[in-house]
Amino acid sequence: SALLLFISIMTMFMSGIVAIFEYDLKKIIALSTLSQLGMMMFSISLGLYELAFFHLLTHALFKALLFLCAGILIHGAGNTQDIRSFGGLSLNFPLVTACMNLANLSLCGVPFLAGFYSKDLIVELACQYSWGIFVLLMMFICLSLTVLYSVRLTYLSFVGPYGGG
Repeated sequence: SALLLFISIMTMFMSGIVAIFEYDLKKIIALSTLSQLGMMMFSISLGLYELAFFHLLTHALFKALLFLCAGILIHGAGNTQDIRSFGGLSLNFPLVTACMNLANLSLCGVPFLAGFYSKDLIVELACQYSWGIFVLLMMFICLSLTVLYSVRLTYLSFVGPYGGG
Protein backbone atom coordinates (compact mmCIF):
# COMPACT_ATOMS: atom_id res chain seq x y z
CA SER A 1 0.00 0.00 0.00
CA ALA A 2 2.87 2.39 0.76
CA LEU A 3 4.52 1.49 -2.57
CA LEU A 4 1.29 2.18 -4.46
CA LEU A 5 0.95 5.48 -2.59
CA PHE A 6 4.47 6.51 -3.60
CA ILE A 7 4.04 5.44 -7.24
CA SER A 8 0.68 7.20 -7.54
CA ILE A 9 2.01 10.47 -6.12
CA MET A 10 5.06 10.34 -8.39
CA THR A 11 2.80 9.62 -11.39
CA MET A 12 0.62 12.63 -10.59
CA PHE A 13 3.67 14.82 -10.05
CA MET A 14 5.67 13.83 -13.12
CA SER A 15 2.74 13.90 -15.52
CA GLY A 16 1.72 17.32 -14.17
CA ILE A 17 5.22 18.73 -14.63
CA VAL A 18 5.52 17.36 -18.17
CA ALA A 19 2.05 18.70 -19.10
CA ILE A 20 3.09 22.21 -18.06
CA PHE A 21 5.94 22.22 -20.60
CA GLU A 22 4.09 20.44 -23.43
CA TYR A 23 2.68 22.24 -26.49
CA ASP A 24 0.85 19.37 -28.20
CA LEU A 25 -2.88 19.59 -27.39
CA LYS A 26 -3.55 15.86 -27.42
CA LYS A 27 -0.44 15.12 -25.35
CA ILE A 28 -1.52 17.64 -22.71
CA ILE A 29 -4.92 15.98 -22.47
CA ALA A 30 -3.31 12.51 -22.36
CA LEU A 31 -0.89 13.61 -19.62
CA SER A 32 -3.86 15.01 -17.76
CA THR A 33 -5.47 11.58 -17.94
CA LEU A 34 -2.29 10.02 -16.59
CA SER A 35 -2.32 12.48 -13.70
CA GLN A 36 -5.93 11.59 -12.90
CA LEU A 37 -5.11 7.88 -13.06
CA GLY A 38 -2.46 8.65 -10.46
CA MET A 39 -5.20 10.27 -8.39
CA MET A 40 -7.31 7.12 -8.71
CA MET A 41 -4.38 4.93 -7.65
CA PHE A 42 -3.74 7.31 -4.77
CA SER A 43 -7.34 6.75 -3.71
CA ILE A 44 -6.94 2.98 -3.99
CA SER A 45 -3.73 3.10 -1.92
CA LEU A 46 -5.77 4.72 0.86
CA GLY A 47 -8.39 1.98 0.59
CA LEU A 48 -10.99 4.24 -1.00
CA TYR A 49 -11.96 1.86 -3.82
CA GLU A 50 -15.46 3.22 -4.39
CA LEU A 51 -14.19 6.80 -4.65
CA ALA A 52 -11.55 5.72 -7.15
CA PHE A 53 -14.27 4.16 -9.30
CA PHE A 54 -16.47 7.24 -8.91
CA HIS A 55 -13.57 9.44 -10.00
CA LEU A 56 -12.98 7.11 -12.96
CA LEU A 57 -16.58 7.60 -14.11
CA THR A 58 -16.68 11.37 -13.67
CA HIS A 59 -13.25 11.72 -15.23
CA ALA A 60 -14.35 9.70 -18.26
CA LEU A 61 -17.23 12.07 -18.87
CA PHE A 62 -15.36 15.36 -18.80
CA LYS A 63 -12.30 13.89 -20.50
CA ALA A 64 -14.47 12.71 -23.39
CA LEU A 65 -15.77 16.27 -23.71
CA LEU A 66 -12.18 17.57 -23.68
CA PHE A 67 -11.15 15.22 -26.49
CA LEU A 68 -14.22 16.11 -28.57
CA CYS A 69 -13.42 19.81 -28.19
CA ALA A 70 -9.77 19.15 -29.00
CA GLY A 71 -10.75 17.45 -32.23
CA ILE A 72 -12.85 20.42 -33.28
CA LEU A 73 -10.02 22.83 -32.41
CA ILE A 74 -7.44 20.79 -34.30
CA HIS A 75 -9.69 20.65 -37.35
CA GLY A 76 -10.55 24.34 -37.12
CA ALA A 77 -6.94 25.43 -36.68
CA GLY A 78 -5.82 23.81 -39.91
CA ASN A 79 -5.00 20.33 -38.59
CA THR A 80 -2.33 21.44 -36.16
CA GLN A 81 -2.08 20.21 -32.58
CA ASP A 82 0.44 22.84 -31.50
CA ILE A 83 -1.32 25.16 -29.05
CA ARG A 84 1.21 27.91 -29.80
CA SER A 85 -0.48 28.33 -33.17
CA PHE A 86 -4.01 28.59 -31.70
CA GLY A 87 -4.59 31.78 -29.76
CA GLY A 88 -7.82 33.74 -29.80
CA LEU A 89 -9.96 30.79 -30.85
CA SER A 90 -12.73 31.87 -28.51
CA LEU A 91 -13.92 34.33 -31.15
CA ASN A 92 -14.23 31.64 -33.83
CA PHE A 93 -15.45 28.80 -31.60
CA PRO A 94 -17.58 30.21 -28.77
CA LEU A 95 -19.49 26.98 -28.06
CA VAL A 96 -16.33 24.87 -28.11
CA THR A 97 -14.68 27.42 -25.83
CA ALA A 98 -17.54 27.15 -23.35
CA CYS A 99 -17.54 23.34 -23.43
CA MET A 100 -13.78 23.03 -23.14
CA ASN A 101 -13.62 25.52 -20.30
CA LEU A 102 -16.40 23.66 -18.52
CA ALA A 103 -14.52 20.37 -18.90
CA ASN A 104 -11.26 22.00 -17.76
CA LEU A 105 -12.96 23.49 -14.72
CA SER A 106 -14.38 20.09 -13.88
CA LEU A 107 -10.90 18.61 -14.24
CA CYS A 108 -9.61 21.20 -11.78
CA GLY A 109 -12.30 20.26 -9.27
CA VAL A 110 -14.25 23.53 -9.28
CA PRO A 111 -17.21 23.27 -6.89
CA PHE A 112 -20.55 22.02 -8.21
CA LEU A 113 -19.03 20.39 -11.30
CA ALA A 114 -18.63 16.62 -11.70
CA GLY A 115 -14.90 16.55 -11.00
CA PHE A 116 -15.39 18.34 -7.71
CA TYR A 117 -17.64 15.68 -6.24
CA SER A 118 -15.18 12.87 -6.89
CA LYS A 119 -11.85 14.64 -6.37
CA ASP A 120 -12.88 16.59 -3.26
CA LEU A 121 -13.97 13.44 -1.46
CA ILE A 122 -10.61 11.81 -2.17
CA VAL A 123 -8.72 14.90 -0.97
CA GLU A 124 -10.91 15.31 2.09
CA LEU A 125 -10.50 11.71 3.21
CA ALA A 126 -6.78 11.72 2.39
CA CYS A 127 -6.38 14.63 4.80
CA GLN A 128 -7.83 12.43 7.55
CA TYR A 129 -5.21 9.71 7.07
CA SER A 130 -1.96 10.01 8.98
CA TRP A 131 0.54 9.37 6.19
CA GLY A 132 2.49 12.48 7.09
CA ILE A 133 2.91 16.00 5.87
CA PHE A 134 4.99 15.00 2.84
CA VAL A 135 2.16 12.95 1.32
CA LEU A 136 -0.35 15.74 1.87
CA LEU A 137 2.02 18.38 0.54
CA MET A 138 2.73 16.35 -2.60
CA MET A 139 -0.98 15.74 -3.12
CA PHE A 140 -1.74 19.46 -2.98
CA ILE A 141 1.22 20.27 -5.24
CA CYS A 142 -0.10 17.76 -7.77
CA LEU A 143 -3.58 19.26 -7.57
CA SER A 144 -2.04 22.70 -8.14
CA LEU A 145 -0.18 21.40 -11.20
CA THR A 146 -3.51 20.27 -12.65
CA VAL A 147 -4.89 23.78 -12.29
CA LEU A 148 -1.70 25.27 -13.73
CA TYR A 149 -1.62 23.24 -16.96
CA SER A 150 -5.38 23.64 -17.41
CA VAL A 151 -5.17 27.43 -17.12
CA ARG A 152 -2.15 27.44 -19.44
CA LEU A 153 -4.04 25.39 -22.02
CA THR A 154 -7.05 27.71 -21.85
CA TYR A 155 -4.91 30.83 -22.10
CA LEU A 156 -2.81 29.68 -25.06
CA SER A 157 -5.82 28.30 -26.93
CA PHE A 158 -8.52 30.86 -26.36
CA VAL A 159 -7.21 34.06 -24.79
CA GLY A 160 -3.63 34.53 -25.93
CA PRO A 161 -2.52 36.15 -29.18
CA TYR A 162 -3.03 34.31 -32.44
CA GLY A 163 0.14 32.44 -33.30
CA GLY A 164 -0.81 30.74 -36.55
CA GLY A 165 0.58 31.69 -39.88
